[in-house]
Amino acid sequence: MTMLAAVRPHTWDLALFVHVAGAMILVGGLVTAAAAGILGWRDPTGGLRRFAALTLFAVALPGWIVMRLGAEWVYSKEGWDKVPNKLQPTWLGIGYFTADIGGIILLIALVPGGIGIRRARGGGGAALLRTSTVLAAVLIAVYVVSVWAMGGKPS
Repeated sequence: MTMLAAVRPHTWDLALFVHVAGAMILVGGLVTAAAAGILGWRDPTGGLRRFAALTLFAVALPGWIVMRLGAEWVYSKEGWDKVPNKLQPTWLGIGYFTADIGGIILLIALVPGGIGIRRARGGGGAALLRTSTVLAAVLIAVYVVSVWAMGGKPS
């Protein structure tokens, strides 16, 4: 006999919504920042590069926080906090790893972005803003893996 669908209790819906909404805001902020940053590489005024860095601060960082809080909420609602780590599924470990590493990379991207914005006022900071853009692009790749793991649920 095969299982056609798995139904989760509706008490998990809000927690899962918060997690997914935060993840969507995070990825949207990263894609916007990476696209604006890449398009702004040849912009002599640096407006797009500054916009890219500010998008990381104003959209991606709050999105990461909401995503991570939602993840912890879902984790406890589903009862994974009562299961030993070695018995938890691989997709859950991948999600936690990419969220934690992604958070660190995001914080690292915010540092050159913030310094670059400050220096851009005086006409400099282009290399720092480019570094921030590259890190945002790397994060997009990291979170593609996470979306695959959360959606595909390997083992």
